[in-house]
Amino acid sequence: MPTVLITGCSSGFGLETARLFIDRGWNVVATMRKPQPDVLPSSERLIVLALDITNPDSVAQAVSNAGPIDVLVNNAGFGAPIPVELTPLETARALFETNTLGTLAMTQAVLPQFRERSAGVIINVTSTVTLRPLPLVGVYRASKAAVNAFTESLAVEVEPFGVRVRLVLPGRSPETRFGANAREHLYGMDHPAYAPLFQRVLAGFQDTTVPITRAPDVAQAIWRAAIDPTAPMRIAAGADAELWMAQAS
Repeated sequence: MPTVLITGCSSGFGLETARLFIDRGWNVVATMRKPQPDVLPSSERLIVLALDITNPDSVAQAVSNAGPIDVLVNNAGFGAPIPVELTPLETARALFETNTLGTLAMTQAVLPQFRERSAGVIINVTSTVTLRPLPLVGVYRASKAAVNAFTESLAVEVEPFGVRVRLVLPGRSPETRFGANAREHLYGMDHPAYAPLFQRVLAGFQDTTVPITRAPDVAQAIWRAAIDPTAPMRIAAGADAELWMAQAS
């Protein structure tokens, strides 16, 4: 039975993806900063591990404890709705440490086993905000665009080794905890110059009358990336993501 390791499984896309792979008979290594085994169905094919992708020791320990895997899903990450001008450098560094360098660290940690076996799939979950300019997510967008860039280069580098690499780009998902988690990093809402922009954009974030992305959309896109060698390099996940991808092409 194949094994998938998924980062960021405590909620949202990662949790839904872990459930899907369990339901379809895979062995699942679900990782979280603070393990919560009760959020997933009990299964002898499930292992829940602690993982902080910004900590090299944690990365090495989790990959070692997971044992041989067939698919890596880099899903862990966070957002921060802040105008570029007001983004604290500490927040910018944290965004890149988690979203970009954490993804890179996990990728580097599993690639040797994939290369040696001439098999394996790496799936990096980024965002459709990388497809067009949007306010308040500039640095977050940059951290995800960097993942797009190195992932596409990586795909060319490792294809001769029999390793597949794909990107999954979700759209806006107000039903998950991503937005609530991002609000913890919100900054500048009371700034007189940016307050009107915040009010307009944050209201739009919660609008469910237009096409949005739901967690099962992302799980299904990840499943496709894992099992379908003919899947495109970039896979849109969600009705709005599909629309944006079509407009960008």
